[in-house]
Amino acid sequence: MNRTVERGKTLLVDGPASVTVISGKTEVFGYSLSSAKKVVIREGKRLPFVVEETTTFEISLGESAGLEEVDGSTIPSSWVEAYEELLNLQTKPSTVVVLGAVDSGKSSFCTYLINMLLQEKRKCVILDGDLGQSDVGPPCTVAYAVVTKPITDLFSLEAKNAFFVGVTSPSRARNKVIEGLSLLKKEVLNENPDFVVVNTDGWVDGEDAINYKMQLVSELNPDLVFCIQQTDETNQLLNAFQKFRKMVVDSPIAIKQRDREKRRNLRELGYIKYLKNMKMQSLPLSWLKIEGNELFVSDKTLRNTRKAEEIYEILGMKPLNIAEFENKILILIGRRRWIDAEKLTKAEEFTRKKIVIARKGDEEGLLTALYDANRKFLGIGVLQELDYARKTLKILTPVKEEISTVVIGKVKLDKNMKEIPFLEEENQSEFPMFRKLF
Repeated sequence: MNRTVERGKTLLVDGPASVTVISGKTEVFGYSLSSAKKVVIREGKRLPFVVEETTTFEISLGESAGLEEVDGSTIPSSWVEAYEELLNLQTKPSTVVVLGAVDSGKSSFCTYLINMLLQEKRKCVILDGDLGQSDVGPPCTVAYAVVTKPITDLFSLEAKNAFFVGVTSPSRARNKVIEGLSLLKKEVLNENPDFVVVNTDGWVDGEDAINYKMQLVSELNPDLVFCIQQTDETNQLLNAFQKFRKMVVDSPIAIKQRDREKRRNLRELGYIKYLKNMKMQSLPLSWLKIEGNELFVSDKTLRNTRKAEEIYEILGMKPLNIAEFENKILILIGRRRWIDAEKLTKAEEFTRKKIVIARKGDEEGLLTALYDANRKFLGIGVLQELDYARKTLKILTPVKEEISTVVIGKVKLDKNMKEIPFLEEENQSEFPMFRKLF
């Protein structure tokens, strides 16, 4: 359908949709769109087309899409002030960190800043630290991209490099996220950018979140911290940053709020993007270094030790793998094996540790990251089988380069790239209930 919008109004379009400018003058997050320019909007995303001259659009709306006209611009005036503050920074390269709650407009604000900087012919890098709503790299990673032309959605960028964390929430991997962003920032500086814009996740509520953000910002040592605020949800966070130059900016009034399912759907678009054209690879374990999910792989093995033999005797069976940690013992058993609850209790009494059990086959569908011999991120894959008997690993992946390291994550996908529950020991609220599954 065609729609004409008068000057001074904004057309808000919710995806999935496509919008083509037929005539007139409009912009999205500081990006002026020319005639015949087509913009695709993902499901769960909203784009504001700010009309500077009366504009006619050709619009195609998908299921659950929508559009609305509002008066004036939905870009807050504080965003313009923030951009001017950014230009006044004297350091090169200048690093800025963007903080804010979930659905506060962080990605939109980053897009706006980058588009405005590109108009000034500045070289920009976006460093994406939002695991759960990753725009630049695959989900469960932090990643960066060099931006060379204006964009309407960070998702359209191709990651130049990424660091796999393996979960969707930073609360479960704080140190790993900070490590990844720190390593990538050092690499980014070799690109000789004028500006490095760091987007972050929306975890800002509570003492743990504040401590995490303080660690993150201290490690990245930015020249300026922008904090997007809707009401007063980030006041405590702002007070924590005493030694950093900071500026509060407004969240757009027309921001689209997404529920958990919508955010998961956006992640699934990321899995599809980075796993298209995947093929099965069977890799000898002797060729690989395997890291990550300790339910299936660990260098803390107890196999072939006296303690392990005693545990085997109590359980009345020899598992495929057994590994000991400070407060738990992980046991991997065959797909059709079963451990009597009484024997499991006796083994716990003997070891004085919690015993966590995984079955062979539970690894199918786990998200993995693939690296080369120089620890360069190659891409992601989906684990199909970790065969201890044949000493091979089967994985679906589009990666064609030689793989040296496989990192196993804690997110599980079905054959349609949908996230499915994965039983792991961190999520067991009642261990006896877990036993009943076996």
